[in-house]
Amino acid sequence: MSKIRVVHYVNQFFAGIGGEEKADVEPAVLKELPPVSVQLGKKLGEEFEIVATVVCGDSYFNENIDEASEEVLAMIKEFDPQLFIAGPAFNAGRYGVACGTITSVVKNELNIPCLTGMYVENPGADMYKKDLYIVETANSAAGMRKALPKIAKLGAKLAKGEEIGSPAEEGYIEKGVRVNYFAEERGSKRAVDMLIKKINGEEFVTEYPMPNFDRVDPNPAVKDLSKCKIALCTSGGIVPKGNPDRIESSNATKYGEYDITGVMDLTEEGWETAHGGYDPSYANEDSDRVLPVDVLRDLEKEGVIGELHNKFYTTVGNGTAVASAKAFAAGYAQKLIADGVDAVIMTST
Repeated sequence: MSKIRVVHYVNQFFAGIGGEEKADVEPAVLKELPPVSVQLGKKLGEEFEIVATVVCGDSYFNENIDEASEEVLAMIKEFDPQLFIAGPAFNAGRYGVACGTITSVVKNELNIPCLTGMYVENPGADMYKKDLYIVETANSAAGMRKALPKIAKLGAKLAKGEEIGSPAEEGYIEKGVRVNYFAEERGSKRAVDMLIKKINGEEFVTEYPMPNFDRVDPNPAVKDLSKCKIALCTSGGIVPKGNPDRIESSNATKYGEYDITGVMDLTEEGWETAHGGYDPSYANEDSDRVLPVDVLRDLEKEGVIGELHNKFYTTVGNGTAVASAKAFAAGYAQKLIADGVDAVIMTST
């Protein structure tokens, strides 16, 4: 009896090629299965065979998404797989987006069972959880031992065409799909039972989880702009020409701090956007369209504001994890406070 053919996708780190310094590695089929693929194969069992592992560097994939997707898809096709598995990516943002993207492409183009795995706050999870089976993992590779059995179990069920249970049963991230079922007890009794458990401090599982909103209290209004030092910040990716800090076009892992002392206008010769989520033409032509330095300089001259801060902070909001964005803001907010900034204008795209 022939085995079910599986192709596995990994990034440069899990392929054993290297870390960030090798993130530009182009797509390739590994000559030997890396340890993570070998472990996954063992968890899948004797009915399955991982026939190939395809690797691509995180930076290469995210900076060339369309081309990389086509290249990786072509390599996968050669092995005529019956199941495709990507990752797990844990909380690695670029890796997560790559896993989600290629899993979606393979699913749509080859029409075979596909799945991946990542941490619930990975931007790739937010982008693809409605369309794909994404096994929920820990936020780091320390959770590999628990992640692989869950991925293998769900992958095997998908490949065999077995019925897939709820997210709680199978371990995948909720897809937002409501499924009708017959409960053993009527809703009123279930509700009362949950209430009693809550009153008694016992654990219970709600049937209708509410979204968890991050609420932030607004600061008091600025009383007199003419006496304020105003800073500009942006998630629109405006950077000096050439993007010297190599801020990623999506799933940013860093922010930039740039001096605009004496700069009256963000010209095409000196500035551009690193953002990969919108047409950059107009921003590259005049970066003031995203980061309005020219207008703030006019307001400074007119006395509408006290002064424009001599530094601005920038990153790319495209697919960037919420946790990363919070960390960026917490970092440069302290710098702004130390520099005596009274208010910030945050621009997007």
